[in-house]
Amino acid sequence: MPRGRYSLHDPHDRAPLGEEHFQCATGPSGWRYVSQLTAPSGDRAGSVDLTLDGLGRPLRLELTTPHWQVRGAALDGVTWVRADPSGERAQEGNAPAHAFTGASPAFLVAVARLLRPAPGAPATRVRLVAFAPPVLAPRTLDQAWALVDSRTHATDSGPLTVDHYRVDDLETGERHSVHIAGDVVLAAPGVELEDLESPPSTFA
Repeated sequence: MPRGRYSLHDPHDRAPLGEEHFQCATGPSGWRYVSQLTAPSGDRAGSVDLTLDGLGRPLRLELTTPHWQVRGAALDGVTWVRADPSGERAQEGNAPAHAFTGASPAFLVAVARLLRPAPGAPATRVRLVAFAPPVLAPRTLDQAWALVDSRTHATDSGPLTVDHYRVDDLETGERHSVHIAGDVVLAAPGVELEDLESPPSTFA
């Protein structure tokens, strides 16, 4: 069960956005990721709880910030409820999308797990509903994912396979790289893996 810490920053000006302390685990029915977020000041900034089924579809998503929360799942596309902590301003949403995304590195692992592109194959298009902190307002976007290559590196704990993905934002044309080992993001725009207590899990 990997445990560790990501530091998050603005990918454009590298302004610090805080840290994400996480743990995740694979199982016979899928994958679960939970984390606590802290602001640069050290104050609590929210949480992430994401569970995928064996095919990479979101069985359950729970996001919180100090003033908003979102609960969602794959249902008729994807369905979610966004509300304030009291629940008085709850709004339900639905979109013909494949999965969710957001600021957490968990979503990069989730999309890679859902698509599972083959090395060298044409890019796979995916529609996602994004929730951006701090207000977690939903936004639908389209991306294209391609697996550039997979390389195995020798480490003290055994071989480590790193997948290099190319991700295109089909609205803006921006392109970036994401490097994932098992269920841990090693490098991505705005994300740095600062600490990892145990090796990444491998998916069956």
